[in-house]
Amino acid sequence: MKPLVLLDTPALYYRAFYSVPDSIVNDDGQPVNAVRGVVDTVAQMIRRFDSARVVATMDADWRPAFRTAIMPEYKAARVKDEEAGTEIPPELAGQLPILYRVLTAAGIPIAEAAGTEADDVIATMAAESRSPVVIVSPDRDLLALLDSDSDVSVLRPRKGGEWEALSEADLPEAYGVPDGTRYRELAALRGDPSDGLPGAPGIGEKTAATLLENFGSLDSIIRAAKSGVKTGGLSPKRAATIIEVEDTLHKTLEVMRCLTDVDHGIDLETIPHTADFAALEAAAAGQNIRRSVDNLISALESVTRSRRAPAAAAAPGPSGVSASTRTGAAGSRSSGVTDANGSTSTADSSVAAPWIRSRLVGFDLETTGVEPETARIVTAAFVDSASVVRTWLADPGIEIPEAARAVHGITTEYAQANGARAVDVVTELCATFAALRDEDAVVVGHNVVYDLSVMAAEVARHRPDIDFPSIIPTIIDTFVVDKQIDPYRRGKRTLIETAKTYRVELLDAHDASADALAALDISRALAEKSTEIAALSNAEIMAAQGDWRRSQAAGLQSWLRKKGNADAIVDGSWPMS
Repeated sequence: MKPLVLLDTPALYYRAFYSVPDSIVNDDGQPVNAVRGVVDTVAQMIRRFDSARVVATMDADWRPAFRTAIMPEYKAARVKDEEAGTEIPPELAGQLPILYRVLTAAGIPIAEAAGTEADDVIATMAAESRSPVVIVSPDRDLLALLDSDSDVSVLRPRKGGEWEALSEADLPEAYGVPDGTRYRELAALRGDPSDGLPGAPGIGEKTAATLLENFGSLDSIIRAAKSGVKTGGLSPKRAATIIEVEDTLHKTLEVMRCLTDVDHGIDLETIPHTADFAALEAAAAGQNIRRSVDNLISALESVTRSRRAPAAAAAPGPSGVSASTRTGAAGSRSSGVTDANGSTSTADSSVAAPWIRSRLVGFDLETTGVEPETARIVTAAFVDSASVVRTWLADPGIEIPEAARAVHGITTEYAQANGARAVDVVTELCATFAALRDEDAVVVGHNVVYDLSVMAAEVARHRPDIDFPSIIPTIIDTFVVDKQIDPYRRGKRTLIETAKTYRVELLDAHDASADALAALDISRALAEKSTEIAALSNAEIMAAQGDWRRSQAAGLQSWLRKKGNADAIVDGSWPMS
């Protein structure tokens, strides 16, 4: 059975609220940054585990009475409204109903239990589950649930869209403790000021780990302190401190201990619940979360397809490039959803799915020049969303001209000191392309013909054993599609100007990840503008863009020649020049 993925939703929406720009607002001016962040995370988890067995746990009471009875100061510093007893800023509180509607429509159960926190629901479900459990949370306190009696791991977000997976076996190296029980004791000694847990003054994480390693448990440390032991890191000063705060340490342990018997009201065997795609579309209307909701729908549909036709085991890609499939295989279109037993309703396997329902991944390069044959890669990015980003910095092996540095800001010295070898970057990019092709994902870029042409030249330069054209997935070039939809619009069609046209936020132009994200948003805006183009399958949109590109090149060439440049040649090749 697929793992049960438990979201520590409050921790995730707080993280998104403070990390995703609050300039992202809906039609009413209400910020929706937290909604976008959580929905993108849900889609990422569905793809990562090829399963919709996801539960969004919530705080029914973020300062439960049974915890404040033990330590009245528990989370007291976070209270922003004494009368209401809440910590939630109004800009975030207004987003929660939107988030609830999206999760409910997606068939993601919302689990909470009166008088308890999300942590208690998570601990209870982890204890009840008959399948492996993955807890998704930035909160380290949940590491206390890792033990040898259960198949539980914790997935913690890291910078750059990466995730750190921790199981009990990882705790000794990561924190110097053998299991979750000892981690809770380490946390009690270290304290957590944000939760109002004081810990033992002067004892940090490393010292706490050393004491636990040498004495085995918190109780043993306290006994040694009372016995006058002066070895194993237990100096007289530390011993006196531990004796002084003994009662507080025991209370902290009780406050941190999660309940495992709360009544959350959900039968874990019925998960995943049925998604309602029409309700999802309705929930997105006017909320400026279309990209995230489309991403979620695409992830849910990929699970539906993979249950019908499980993907083959990972195998080497073309010319030796690793091309392991990240999630299920795409292919035939299904407007149905998967129930708990994996069956699908209202599906039509004979109709190819429209490209907009595929996994869309933005792609961009920043390089040393404008000529694809001679330009070298400096930075690269593949982007699923604002919070799911993979980037590369390469040492191009040549001087970065001042004109290029002025565009993207990377100097030769910086690239040499911090960049990976060009051959390694090219190899990893090819592996990513191959995996996306195997998944039947769609790669989106603005004037991506240039980027792919640079890639082809770099592959020929560093990895001539790789057949690059054979690993290119379906491509959406927003430059080509925009020109097809709106051929007579005056003005430049640079990424910056096109983003303005479609009211797409471009926070840091000429940063590879920012440009890739903007292209991703533009592609969805284009799909909304032309339902005919949005309905094309992956194969159809690729063929159509080839025709459009050739026609556009011929038109530009004719115009240039009429203007006096009799020898003008405009390359209409697709998807590379």
